[in-house]
Amino acid sequence: MRPLSIPGAWLHTPAVYPDPRGTFHELYRAEVFSRATGNRFELAQANVSVSRRGVLRGIHYAEVPPGQAKYVACLRGAVFDVTVDLRTGSPSYGRCEAVRLDATNRRTLYLAEGLGHAFLALEDHTTVMYLCSEGYEPEREHGIHPLDPQLAIDWPRDVPFLMSDKDAAAPTLREADRAGTLPSLAACLAYSVSPAERNC
Repeated sequence: MRPLSIPGAWLHTPAVYPDPRGTFHELYRAEVFSRATGNRFELAQANVSVSRRGVLRGIHYAEVPPGQAKYVACLRGAVFDVTVDLRTGSPSYGRCEAVRLDATNRRTLYLAEGLGHAFLALEDHTTVMYLCSEGYEPEREHGIHPLDPQLAIDWPRDVPFLMSDKDAAAPTLREADRAGTLPSLAACLAYSVSPAERNC
């Protein structure tokens, strides 16, 4: 596992073992995860989405506490996956970082509480699995518009976007900040069990 440029975001590239039957790899191992990140991940809910090419989901986040940490894997197809630091007071506030997750590289992405998540499906039938540290609670869920000019995410331009009505109507980062719906870095670090994150 290696940290991304946004504290609290980690990318895991597994060893994949092929043989004549197919392949095998470890999607997640608690001791390896904890040793690398200094954190622990407690599974509360597992979700799977299937998307056609061009589906753009996010940017989603949950109120902190308790927030919702996510461990994301692309099981079929490919996604342009984006992490956004939405924590007010963070040195990397508003920073975005994109990685490709697909069924070939088998990489997974971990996002701590307070980070926003979005992805663009690059192929039909793209299947993404999210392991979540907290269950879904609609009243605590929020979104930021994925095409917010302030964030300037460099989405692939050769894919036509298809968003839900909710995501298309989401506020900009500036609007969400003014409305007071963004998590603060202080709240995230007070809630986090990660010493590494507390030192960011």
